[in-house]
Amino acid sequence: MTTVTVIGLDAVAVPDLRNGNGENPVWDADRRDWTWIDIPGRSVHRLDPSSGRHRRWTLPEMIGSLVLRPDGGAVCGCETGVFDVDLPEEGGEATVARLAAAPFPKDGMRFNDGRCDRQGRLWVSGMVKDITQGDTSGAWYRFTRADGLTETGLTGFVIPNGSAFSPDGRILYASDTHRDVRMVWSWDYDPDTGTARDRRPFVDMRAMVGRPDGATVDVDGCYWICCLDEGCIKRFTPQGVLDRRIEVPMRKPTMCAFGGDDLRTMLVTSLSRGPADLAEDPHGGRVLMFDPGVQGLPEPRLTQ
Repeated sequence: MTTVTVIGLDAVAVPDLRNGNGENPVWDADRRDWTWIDIPGRSVHRLDPSSGRHRRWTLPEMIGSLVLRPDGGAVCGCETGVFDVDLPEEGGEATVARLAAAPFPKDGMRFNDGRCDRQGRLWVSGMVKDITQGDTSGAWYRFTRADGLTETGLTGFVIPNGSAFSPDGRILYASDTHRDVRMVWSWDYDPDTGTARDRRPFVDMRAMVGRPDGATVDVDGCYWICCLDEGCIKRFTPQGVLDRRIEVPMRKPTMCAFGGDDLRTMLVTSLSRGPADLAEDPHGGRVLMFDPGVQGLPEPRLTQ
């Protein structure tokens, strides 16, 4: 049986904020605040939930993913590479330094989803920006400061997304958001070498309304995936069985993450491409914060 929970507008975290494409929320346990990005807005956002203080920083190019460094700064996958990103205290312009140039096979690509494994290596995906092409040049790359960006062998994606690691770090999950694919896969993951093998279907969403977007894993090893165009977040057990559904006010939730002092708060970002979207989805682009009734896991930082 699937448990259904409905989240209302009282969960809106920043009432006057609309992201173009909010993504990649991360809880910083040291600072006790949330960080997320707005892809077309070329910006990083940070929210202190205790005070309500919200700050914003802009980057010189489109940003696709963000992970935290041990010192509280960020490492971001953007259009032309992976960057160290420092965020001045009061907001404004971020300071960026390129760590590695993008190894894309063609022009017109950018980095998209990204996450660190349990050992602190960054996994980040590249994709063709014009998704109407249905181009399968998208792939996953691995980044460490010692080795830079390296290929992983995970190729053939249109919109590579939904990365997450099991609690023991031995299963990697990832999805393809494109309307003609709509699949989530899993791989066996070697924590010692940072390599993935034995790709297999985990959830086939082609018969569902939504498309798989950003994801996370909870303390029980269940996989939570935001369902673009369906207005909900679904939880699948490690066996791929749907057991929970959280309905949200936005039609296009993009990514969810656990945080708060006890890791029992969920923050959800969403997408709004402009007036046409807002006519049908008046709450698109909002950020929600609520108790999902389940505990999450600490998000690893880039330590390698």
